[in-house]
Amino acid sequence: MLTKITLGAGCFWCLDNTMRSLKGVVSSIPGYTGGLSTDPSYEEVCSGTTGHVEVVEVSFDDEIITLAEVFELFWWIHDPTQLNRQGNDVGTQYRSAIFYHSEEQKIEAEKIKSNLESNKVWENKIVTTIEPLVLFYPAEEYHHNYFARNPLNQYCQFVVKPKIDKFKKVFSDRLK
Repeated sequence: MLTKITLGAGCFWCLDNTMRSLKGVVSSIPGYTGGLSTDPSYEEVCSGTTGHVEVVEVSFDDEIITLAEVFELFWWIHDPTQLNRQGNDVGTQYRSAIFYHSEEQKIEAEKIKSNLESNKVWENKIVTTIEPLVLFYPAEEYHHNYFARNPLNQYCQFVVKPKIDKFKKVFSDRLK
């Protein structure tokens, strides 16, 4: 069955690339959610004034990859203890967030987050929010599959590529 979940883990270029590389992921669409303005642009979201988060809407075949596995990869690809930032990317648009599409997703996300906290996987407190998805706005087309189309971009070389390389080593058995 095809399932969707919307995730925020810092800049959406890295999360988009890693999610679309997984077996069972049918699509990964970068976009914006969680804010107040209607149909925001990248420039508006980057201003930090819209309240929106850079996210990726992941559609996956849950007979090939489970929601728990998608969450495992989500938690692994970023630092969920950094409030409104990921590394040098600072602002509410980079916050760690799970936007669930159903009550079952909310329960699963809360269960996994609680387990990670009780096992003290990170030294600091997890700040990832778990919120209902209200509206999702796809990002401008040039953001879709950005890393694959712009591998020589300096940000991609210094921030995205190292994360993706590490991700591919750790999860090589789950890649397409």
